[in-house]
Amino acid sequence: MKKKKKDNYIERIPVRESRYKWDVNDKDEVTIYIENKGPFNFMAQKLLKKPRVSQIHLQGQGNYIWPLIDGERTIYDIGLLVKERFGDEAEPLFPRLIEFMKMLEAYGFIKIRKKEDQ
Repeated sequence: MKKKKKDNYIERIPVRESRYKWDVNDKDEVTIYIENKGPFNFMAQKLLKKPRVSQIHLQGQGNYIWPLIDGERTIYDIGLLVKERFGDEAEPLFPRLIEFMKMLEAYGFIKIRKKEDQ
């Protein structure tokens, strides 16, 4: 009987969702733009003066991490770059990084794929 290879989350590759536009300002702060579509959003825009495009402003190390999500680097690779840039300030590195990736995935900003799915 073959042993199943255990899946390690840090070996996965985060991929940004292409439907979201984003940019970096002159202070290296990342803003993600979410276009509010659909009939409910249209009504909210008209009646409640809600914006057509919402802006999500990343903070702290998230501003450094977001541009590193290129669909090529694993979470482990990104973690090494974060450690190199922030040193001990990034600790506990991988638990924090994994939590950040899971949060981005839960909001639909990224997908996490297995390395062998390339």
